[in-house]
Amino acid sequence: MNAYALLGIAIVLELFSTSMMKASEGFTKLIPSIVFIGGMGSSFYLMSQALTTIPLSIAYAIWSGVGTSLTTLIGILVWKEQLNIYSGIGIVLIVIGVVLLNLKASGH
Repeated sequence: MNAYALLGIAIVLELFSTSMMKASEGFTKLIPSIVFIGGMGSSFYLMSQALTTIPLSIAYAIWSGVGTSLTTLIGILVWKEQLNIYSGIGIVLIVIGVVLLNLKASGH
């Protein structure tokens, strides 16, 4: 499978798992806690497979940038968290950083 597809699936699993961590309420609810552990384990496995092809700096920049941005969006839409101007600017800067890293990436 394409390494970027593996990375994409890893990111989706990480996003879902992060929501399960929130839903576990401090690991006091069994099912969300189990889903979190399985999802994160699967996510890290797929990330490790993607790293056999994608350079670490690029993969991690994409992982963290997309993960942070979409986690913020999930927090707003699902968990009814508030976005302030500083959070919004921070997300924009993260996205810009990921784009800049990918523009001059070696090893693609």
